[in-house]
This record gives sequence, C-alpha cells and structure tokens, in this order.
Amino acid sequence: MALSREQMAQRVARELQDGFYVNLGIGIPTLVANYVPDGIDVMLQSENGLLGMGPFPTEETIDADMINAGKQTVTARKGASIFSSAESFAMIRGGHVDLTVLGAFEVDVEGNIASWMIPGKLVKGMGGAMDLVAGAENIIVTMTHASKDGESKLLSRCSLPLTGAGCIKKVLTDLAYLEIENGAFVLRETAPGVTVDEIIAKTAGKLIVPDDVVEMTF
Repeated sequence: MALSREQMAQRVARELQDGFYVNLGIGIPTLVANYVPDGIDVMLQSENGLLGMGPFPTEETIDADMINAGKQTVTARKGASIFSSAESFAMIRGGHVDLTVLGAFEVDVEGNIASWMIPGKLVKGMGGAMDLVAGAENIIVTMTHASKDGESKLLSRCSLPLTGAGCIKKVLTDLAYLEIENGAFVLRETAPGVTVDEIIAKTAGKLIVPDDVVEMTF
C-alpha cells in the first residue's frame, strides 16, 4: 500500500539529526515539521526569512502574519529568529543548511532534479529551489513514484527543464526509499505492503535491488 503524505513526512523526519538546520520545501516537505522525533532538536528554516519554525498552528494559535515560503501559516519555536529574505538566502548559498527536503516532478539516475516547470502546462517559478540544490550537500526529494497516468518519475534522464544537476542522493516516494549511487537508483526500503516487483515496474531508470532491502515500519 502506498504511503500517505503524512507517512512520507514521518519517514523523512527520521533523517533529522540533533542540531540540524533544515529547509523544508513546498508541499509534502512542509509536513515534516509535525513529525520531528522526540529528543531531536532541529531549527527549521524558511527562505522568506524565518529560522525556527514550529508545527502548524491550531485555530487558537494561528497568526496570519507568520507564514512559510509556501504562504502557509506556521508557528515559531522558542529561540526563533526573523530576518530578511536576503539574509536567508545568504544562509542557503553559504552552505549553512544541513538538510534540505524538496518536492519534484522528476529525478534521474545522475542525481538531476526537475521541479519547477512543465512546458505548456505549468510554470510555478524556480523559487528558492535553485539556490537550495546548489547550496546544500544533503538533499532528500519526496514525491510520488509515478504520475497519475502511471508514468515513472524516476528516470534514466529527466525530460523536463532541470532545477539542478547531479545534486540529489536520496529519494523518498510513496512506494520506496532509494539512494542514488553510480548512475543508478539503489532500493533501500519498501513501503509497507509494496512489493519489489511493483517498484521495479514503476522505476524507469536503472534500479539496483540489494539483498538487504527492508520494509518501513510506522
């Protein structure tokens, strides 16, 4: 059974380490803020100028002026700092973000990512993604494994305009967790109830299936 958006966020949250500065992209990545593991202290960064995002607000704590880069209302944790977007991008471009979580339309075996436009259909703008993929060493892409039409998003080569080249090493989809190594996707974990054969069938790029693949638990 494919992972829900919330389960995908939960799995990504396991990659957080104590003391990390983390940028969460628009979409599924923003949900990671709700699943920071107990005992882990991280500072969540938003490129519009907030360091120290907390979970999404309740109706009682909502503040319409406190938003993330996706214009969603957020909370600020103790010790948070608010500053200009220029300072925020200086932090990103300077390599001071320990982990970045991004959504994508496509990822390929060379670690290329396409996340900002579908020619003739959708142009949502590059946003901060271009800076994030250039300034971060540790990036996780989270997305559905295939499109609504069943077309794989894990390709031999991206067909859409790139956001960044050779920068992605980890991919978490609704079916699997994979790492990109030596021109191939390496399957590390399967979603509960999802078979290796289904993942093979829905992965267009070269896929390596080691003997020690495990099933995710929640």
